[in-house]
Amino acid sequence: MPRWDPEAENRLRAAALALFLERGYENVTVTDITDRAGLTRRTFSRYFADKRDVLFAGSDRLPATIARAVRAADARLTPAEALLAGLADVGTVLAEHAPRSPERRRIVAGSAELQERERTKYAAVTDAVAGTLRARGATDTAARLLADVGVAVFKTAFARWTEEPDGADFPVYIQDAAAELTGALAPISAARRVAEIAPVPP
Repeated sequence: MPRWDPEAENRLRAAALALFLERGYENVTVTDITDRAGLTRRTFSRYFADKRDVLFAGSDRLPATIARAVRAADARLTPAEALLAGLADVGTVLAEHAPRSPERRRIVAGSAELQERERTKYAAVTDAVAGTLRARGATDTAARLLADVGVAVFKTAFARWTEEPDGADFPVYIQDAAAELTGALAPISAARRVAEIAPVPP
């Protein structure tokens, strides 16, 4: 009877990433992965449902996790502030459990199937967050806009975090992405203020 290998999951994931990069995601089978890792299909099935799950394991929990973090934010915060606070909190947990893997991003970018799965994942996050923001007092339109923006901030932060193995903690990337967005929107606010105070031509 084979001994339990505490590193089996990591070995399988490392083998899968290497093969996906070498051959392309569509050209790799589960057998290829287990052969490269020196493990069995039974061991693979213990950790992953299929080869796609190597890249998306646990992602089904992301919508509820982010929504829960936004819901738990200080009640005195505005919906927008609660959203950023929730994203930062989730980032802290994510940093503890998700490896920084720029390889994963490159693999997903090279596969139409995986890109569609990524879009589906973030659409679910958007829906969950929008519902939570409405519960915190945002209008339907504001909740949807803020959820869309929040997902964009999260994706930007995650991309930068994975590409910098020795970089800052994840919440810092959330803060930086949000600050860049705020800076980009500042000219719009300034233009509106000018329009409000400018004299109306006769």
